[in-house]
Amino acid sequence: MQTWKLKKRNVSRPSELNRKWKTRLVGIALILATLVTGVYDFPVAWNKVAEAAQAKTGWSVPLLNDQPFRLGLDLQGGTHLVYEADMSQIPEEDRDNALEGVRDVIERRVNAFGVAEPVVQTTSTGGTYRVIVELAGVLDVKEAIAQIGETPVLEFKEPGQELARDATAEELAQLETAQAADRATAADVLRRARAGENFDALVAELSEDRNKELSKGVLDGLSLASPLYAPMVQAIVDSVTQPGRVVPKVVDSAEGLMVEKYVSQEQNTDMLLSHILVCWNGTTGCTSEYGQIDASLSIEKVKQEATPENFAELAKQYSSDTSGDGTGDLGWVAPGEMVPSFDLAASTLAVGQISDVVETEYGYHLIYKRDARPVTTYTVQRILLPLTDITDIVGDVSPWKNTELSGKYLKRSAVQFDPTTSAPIISLEFNGEGADLFGTLTERLVGQPIAIFLDGEVISSPVVNQAIYGGQAVISGDFTLEEAKLLSQRLNAGALPVPVNLISQETVGPTLGLVSLQRSVQAALIGFALVVLFMATVYRLPGLLAALALVLYAFMNLAAYRVFGVTITLAGIAGFVLSLGIAVDANVLIFERFRDEFRSGRELVPAMDDGFKRAWAPIRDGHLTTLISAVVLYSFSSSFVRGFALTLAIGVLLSLFTAITVTRSYMVNVREWKWFKNPRLYSLKSK
Repeated sequence: MQTWKLKKRNVSRPSELNRKWKTRLVGIALILATLVTGVYDFPVAWNKVAEAAQAKTGWSVPLLNDQPFRLGLDLQGGTHLVYEADMSQIPEEDRDNALEGVRDVIERRVNAFGVAEPVVQTTSTGGTYRVIVELAGVLDVKEAIAQIGETPVLEFKEPGQELARDATAEELAQLETAQAADRATAADVLRRARAGENFDALVAELSEDRNKELSKGVLDGLSLASPLYAPMVQAIVDSVTQPGRVVPKVVDSAEGLMVEKYVSQEQNTDMLLSHILVCWNGTTGCTSEYGQIDASLSIEKVKQEATPENFAELAKQYSSDTSGDGTGDLGWVAPGEMVPSFDLAASTLAVGQISDVVETEYGYHLIYKRDARPVTTYTVQRILLPLTDITDIVGDVSPWKNTELSGKYLKRSAVQFDPTTSAPIISLEFNGEGADLFGTLTERLVGQPIAIFLDGEVISSPVVNQAIYGGQAVISGDFTLEEAKLLSQRLNAGALPVPVNLISQETVGPTLGLVSLQRSVQAALIGFALVVLFMATVYRLPGLLAALALVLYAFMNLAAYRVFGVTITLAGIAGFVLSLGIAVDANVLIFERFRDEFRSGRELVPAMDDGFKRAWAPIRDGHLTTLISAVVLYSFSSSFVRGFALTLAIGVLLSLFTAITVTRSYMVNVREWKWFKNPRLYSLKSK
């Protein structure tokens, strides 16, 4: 039997080879990450190299966005303003909310200046309410002060076209020419109608009325009291036209030019009405906490006391509707203008009579019929023709147009919860005149949105589901609680008279800010160089590897500032420098543990591994306590300290990664090479 003598070869196990390659790949990836983050942080240097390379080789090299870091007021220059809010006209319980509303308004106004990260804060001490504004990089300080100091303007607008600027003389001349052509066209249509052409055919062919296919251009129930159609009725009265005849002139109206045929007339009665409304929780537009039984008992009590003489006073005392300055005055009402049950009850009353209790979707009513007057209503058929408007000439047109309703009519807004779904809703309460305006507006815009503007910006555009009378309404939608609170604050900011007065102004010039920035950068670079020198002197090779890890640490910090839009201030630089010291401290702790293990008799590699393991717990706990302190500082301090806390927190989090992962990876890689296994390279004495 032949025996083979084989020489044993030193063959590494596949798993060990895989581990070595993984370690090397991680090290290479970390070095590449250092280069990539460095290029991302300083794109100007990359762009210069790329442009030079492209000029020499002709190759297209991508360029990076060289947008600078966000700098705070102390580094970039800017203005520090302090405003005091005049709360003398605001109830004490509403003052905190009013101040928040003012803060929100000022913050939105400041954003219009394009400030990188404006700081707007509020303080209230000893009955003094102040708003602090920091504007970094704002050059036109006078304009900023003028715009910020204006009292908020709240407006309610309806769909429609309105000029966003004044028309020029040339545009006005174009309008005059276009309208002359429109009137000539309308005059020709009138001539054809009066000559006996079929009016229905003319309506079908020429009318701009959207409903002409269904209505054939017929409108009924028109009177001189109808705001939109009064010109049509007046034309019939003036021309003494007989039914069935075409009115002998073209009528101007808000809708355009009209050629009309007088169809018929009838006599109706308008009513001068007042009412007392007692609503309950769940009826339309009601914010009362009454249940239905309580509301029923209340209205019955009022019914027993009500007389024509005291009706207005009882309305002020009991009514949920604030119409007519709280007296319940509805003014002159035409038949069919109110909801059916209300209209029927009112029409059957005699003048001077008070109704029994009437129930509608709004609650329980008592109706007082103060007067009545005959009114003639007309039925007409019209051909609606276009009349060029200035909005057709000027291109810069807003899709919303002004109404008479504004913030001065809004008493207050509050966040409430829908009793059925528990979803947040915003309640609105108008004063007496505002209630009338709001009722008229919602009646006209059922199914359409009403836009609510604050300082010229839309903050909400709820759709009107039905006419809302009584001066109380709710805005419902898919709101979160925070969104509802913000909208309510903004509404109150425009409703509550909270003027602000500038009491302090400090300006930091850009030159002073540039000097501060240059000195801060110089200090950071000098500090970093001294740290590297110290680490290399005391710990030698590990110190140099830690310095390489600190370069990645610094680049990652700057990259985080770019990604998350952190504004760099002097305090923020101080936080970064402190976090750099914490990162160095973590490396020192690791190296000292490594030394202890080696001195206790361990070999180099096991001593290194155990050094990292033993250092992890104190590093983790120390970083965690510092992070907690940074979070507390950020949450309960001013903007100056917040910048320090934010950069410190970012630095502490990144330090955990660089100290444990990056430094370890570098050291594990170099120890694989035999010429790096000399203990002297690690500031250790050979055994």
